[in-house]
Amino acid sequence: MKKAILGRKIGMTQIFDENGSVVPVTVVKCEPSVVIGKKEIEKDGYESVVVGFENIREKLVNSPRMGQFKKAGVAAKRFIKEFKLDDMSTYEIGSEIKVDTFEAGEKVDVTGTSKGKGFQGVIKRWNFSIGPKSHGSKFKRAPGSQGAASDPSRTFKNRKMPGHMGNVKRTVMNLEVVKVMPEQDIILIKGGVPGPRKGLLFIKDTVKR
Repeated sequence: MKKAILGRKIGMTQIFDENGSVVPVTVVKCEPSVVIGKKEIEKDGYESVVVGFENIREKLVNSPRMGQFKKAGVAAKRFIKEFKLDDMSTYEIGSEIKVDTFEAGEKVDVTGTSKGKGFQGVIKRWNFSIGPKSHGSKFKRAPGSQGAASDPSRTFKNRKMPGHMGNVKRTVMNLEVVKVMPEQDIILIKGGVPGPRKGLLFIKDTVKR
């Protein structure tokens, strides 16, 4: 990838384009990400830049990670992530990656953690049909048959069953950057992105060109 940045999802709103049409957008607050380290082929076997995002009190950081920040000469950060960018030579330790690295009209991929919905049955989780609601019916929201009895005497893998729903990593691809506001560290992205308000987002240039 050529460029990337971390941000916090603020919420959704709508704006008007130059034609007067309403455009739904997601507002993302992207404070500057600081380069705190670099991975090198000779030492680590691959190249990447290590960035920190969002300031945090030092008392909330463990000693090994705090040593990493002190070595780089930057304030303590809440999140650390590696970016495998095309041109590593342009990034030095202590430099900042700001929201103006993107421009309006560009296409991006946005990765976040979807909303967690806890343990759910098959009606909500897989959109199964509800059973008869007539008097005497004992089958309303159950999953139904899970396989034969004596043979094969087990439930096959990948059967749609009740279970944990949401709270998984998801990526929405090929979204358009509608507007960039560097003075507020805000980027507006067309459409919805994964995760709740205040959720952490990873924005990079799209792989679909």
